Amino acid sequence: MSPTSTGTSSDASSLVNGVNNIKLSDRSKTDADILSEKAHYAPPWADVSIIGIAGSSGSGKSTLSQAIVNKLNLPWVVILSIDSFYKNLTPEQSKAAFLNEYDFDSPDALDFDALVERLRDLKAGKRAEIPVYSFEKHARLDRTTSIYSPHVLILEGIFALYDPRVLELLDMKSQVLRDQRDRGRDLEGIIKQWFKFVKPNFEKRKVADIIVPRGVENHVAMAMVTQFIQQKLLEKSKHHRAALTRLEIGAHSEPMSKKVNVVKQSPQIRVMNTIVQNIDTSSEDFIFYFDRLTALLIEQALNQVPFVPATITTPQGCTYAGLRAKGEVSAVLVLRGGAALETGLHRVIPDCKTGRILIQSNIRTGEPELHYLSLPPDIDKHEAVLLLDAQMSSGGSALMAVRVLLDHGVRQDRIVLVTFTAGKMGLHRLTKAFPEISVVVANVVPDLEERWVEKRYFRC
Repeated sequence: MSPTSTGTSSDASSLVNGVNNIKLSDRSKTDADILSEKAHYAPPWADVSIIGIAGSSGSGKSTLSQAIVNKLNLPWVVILSIDSFYKNLTPEQSKAAFLNEYDFDSPDALDFDALVERLRDLKAGKRAEIPVYSFEKHARLDRTTSIYSPHVLILEGIFALYDPRVLELLDMKSQVLRDQRDRGRDLEGIIKQWFKFVKPNFEKRKVADIIVPRGVENHVAMAMVTQFIQQKLLEKSKHHRAALTRLEIGAHSEPMSKKVNVVKQSPQIRVMNTIVQNIDTSSEDFIFYFDRLTALLIEQALNQVPFVPATITTPQGCTYAGLRAKGEVSAVLVLRGGAALETGLHRVIPDCKTGRILIQSNIRTGEPELHYLSLPPDIDKHEAVLLLDAQMSSGGSALMAVRVLLDHGVRQDRIVLVTFTAGKMGLHRLTKAFPEISVVVANVVPDLEERWVEKRYFRC
């Protein structure tokens, strides 16, 4: 594709002219569109960009895919091999496979229904469970691999551009031609064959946006693909920041949501707040009184959990009509601040199942980014999920954390955010985007406040 000494530079350059017609995002919206819509928050990975890379065996699909990932140098670009979606074999097919007589290069060998379902889940921002196929056993294994929150997904395989339903989900479609060294032909011969035989078929089906004759060695194609992905990421970043800006509207004029529960400032609470917020308080006293405050916050949060009547018999033989929690309560800690609330949590709920989320702000853009995720496997069945963080200022991390829980099946009205301090702007953003969640906070503070609690609690 790049100009060469063979005299085919004009022909080679025309191979990629079609990529100029690729739409950066058919589903993208202008800032005006975003600002005019109902309050909504979508994380940066919403509507993941899917790049399809197809080609024959040995053409360099996998190598090209990995090279693109390395060149982008981002943690949110994931490669998904279509080989993961080989069908389970019947006993007869399995016997043929072990005799090397089963055709794995036929599209009929692949479960395109499952592939399309997983790609649609990822497009919707949901977690996708990817099957693991063993070529030693010629069968799918019992375990799966989870994919969640990629900003870019590279789908590579011989039939990556085969199914029309898959093509509809792709943002860019690439076809890799076998390296000339594998067949003993020069680049000019490959290009000649492309124009004479291959190109008419692709134009007829209108499948590939870009053709890559020399795989990973084709630096022009590599640059085009990576630039396309970078443009998509910039576009999404712009829309994400616009959505955050939209959520600020009315923060200073509208009343606080009734779902925000500020802990009543009783004399005991004020005494502990005085000790915790005093710069001269020792580390030992800070931790002791902060744990006491945290336990009270957790108890207050449990008042938001549904209860059902329960009648029990007391040791004195009397009947007591009481209450019990309707279902299981779990907690998710937003690291690292949420870990400062863990001692108080286990004082109130000793056997509470916990998960962890690590969200950090991008230094350049200020956007929250998801770096780590570990949730209880049955969290979607819990009656309430406490989301714990020591402080919340602008609300960016809280918005993303809530979105993660929703993507994993937790109902919005079952989420209770528990935090020691929260800015009014952050509370407004959060309750505007997710009006059904509850918030329990000890202190409402100015919108921009340094994260000092975790530094004092962990002494670093």
